[in-house]
Amino acid sequence: MSIKHPGRAFLALFASAALLSVASLATAAASADQAGTPAQWRAQKLKFDYTGFTALYTCDGLEGKVRDILLTFGARKDLKVRATGCSDGQNRPSRFAWVTVEFSALAPATDPAAADALKAGWEKVQIAPNRPSYMGAGECELVEQMHELLQKGFALRNTEYHTSCVPHQVSIGDYSVTTEVLKVAAK
Repeated sequence: MSIKHPGRAFLALFASAALLSVASLATAAASADQAGTPAQWRAQKLKFDYTGFTALYTCDGLEGKVRDILLTFGARKDLKVRATGCSDGQNRPSRFAWVTVEFSALAPATDPAAADALKAGWEKVQIAPNRPSYMGAGECELVEQMHELLQKGFALRNTEYHTSCVPHQVSIGDYSVTTEVLKVAAK
């Protein structure tokens, strides 16, 4: 076998080595993340007002949807969600509600040696229509109105938060949240 262009062979070999180097750096970074970030549970009580023109919820339905979103972002399972003020009664869909949430979420430990510090890692989370399966098209207003609560309530990084809500219209691409959130490391 003869090589007609030895320079090209060298470039191909160099490019392969560079790609391997980049891949091993990415693997090392992922391993460091999975190895654990010291974290502690931080309890909080937050509120937001829900006003819906496209998606209407009963108070119970709104509580369930907010609970699902908070659990997806890594809230501890003992969270409490309370929706009040449903203008048409507790069991009828309403345009307005006031939502209070009490939950604990992981935050980087101020003292990694503290007795309550535990190992956590950064995990990718996405909220979009049908991702996870409980999210539907038309829930843009809820995602938009929870933006501040999610920012305040969770340790997030590399966040892309997109909402483009048009009242009374449902669009498959009207919202998307992609982020990394601090969650308890897998054992």
